[in-house]
Amino acid sequence: MPFFETPTDGTLLAYEEYGSGEPIVFVASWVLNADMWEYQVPFFLERGFRCVLLDRRGHGRSDRPSSGYDIDTRTDDLAALIELLDLRDVTLVAHSAGSGEVARYLTRHGTERVARVARVAFLAATLPYLRLTDDNPEGLPEAINEADIAQLRTDRPRWFADRAQGYFATHLDNNVSQAMIDNEIRRCQTASPYATVAVRRELFNTDHRADVAAIELPTLIVHGNADQSVPIDASSHRTAALIPHSIYKQYPTAGHAIYATHAAQFNGDLLDFIKS
Repeated sequence: MPFFETPTDGTLLAYEEYGSGEPIVFVASWVLNADMWEYQVPFFLERGFRCVLLDRRGHGRSDRPSSGYDIDTRTDDLAALIELLDLRDVTLVAHSAGSGEVARYLTRHGTERVARVARVAFLAATLPYLRLTDDNPEGLPEAINEADIAQLRTDRPRWFADRAQGYFATHLDNNVSQAMIDNEIRRCQTASPYATVAVRRELFNTDHRADVAAIELPTLIVHGNADQSVPIDASSHRTAALIPHSIYKQYPTAGHAIYATHAAQFNGDLLDFIKS
């Protein structure tokens, strides 16, 4: 696995690269890493695409610094990888918290860098703004997020275990094995405890409404109706309204782990979107 040094602070970040065709950059969720895309990469490689995956700082095999977990630095890390590999005509695919990094990338890095991107796909996105405020009545109370953080600091393994069934929406017969659930819990715990809390707080409190409203590229939005981690009404419903030209798809039985439980459906929808 190759590494590169970020120009911001010299943090070493791990990435993976497969294939040589039109590039797709996969941006992982909070606490997950490149391995979460195991159900997407083979599908797109077999169809001639180049797949690039990043372990964000504090996650997976990347360095675990004590700083740089703010949205702008994480976005700069993503930009550094895209520029390092000189990627063009990119499809950016982001799950959950990764969606904020992609949305901010498009506004923060200007016309020259946006020109590298052809289209974006948001999967179970945390966009546009999760925190309840006077001007964001659709958001969620900050106390909910802070209670989650307190529990993560008290018993992090239990926090993930307690939410696993809802994450996969197993009550809707999504054919999820206990082995898959256990494996994903282990993956979540590979993120550093410090990064786990820092990124969690950032993703909840960052307002991406302006970032989202500025998106002019072709956009695919996919969300599960049964998502308990990021309720669809507080997120993708509103994101689709802010991007009126977007293609918006709801999967009735999907939870937050839509990339795994509904991989075949999502892969097909993403392929059709890229080809269109």
